[in-house]
Amino acid sequence: MKARVKLVEAMTFVAEAGSGHAVVMDASPDVGGRNLGSRPMEMVLMGTGGCSAIDVVHILRKSRQDLVDCVVELEADRADEDPKVFTRIHFHYVVTGRGLNPLQVERAIKLSKDKYCSATIMLAKTAEITSDFEIREA
Repeated sequence: MKARVKLVEAMTFVAEAGSGHAVVMDASPDVGGRNLGSRPMEMVLMGTGGCSAIDVVHILRKSRQDLVDCVVELEADRADEDPKVFTRIHFHYVVTGRGLNPLQVERAIKLSKDKYCSATIMLAKTAEITSDFEIREA
């Protein structure tokens, strides 16, 4: 896996992944940023949510669940002192479908957290990882 991060101006950067996709990152205004993109640690949190969401959707579809939508809302705390690592991350999954089995949803989330989501497993080295979910009927 490769990535390239290039300074554009001030504290704004464009990050390009090896797959060719790019995102803009920026620092907060108090350190010279112009609020033109997400902060790098926000990108880490969003990437973790995306990693887990992909797992959950994939597992539920393989389990023949009639999934229509999946949203992961994340809330995190960081250490007060440098390095300001994540100390707590809570995942709230909102899964929508027809006749979804709560045990299958719970199983998919657990498999993502404990086995498949590299980002969550990595961040669990410094952060308490918790989750809950709700099921909505389509």
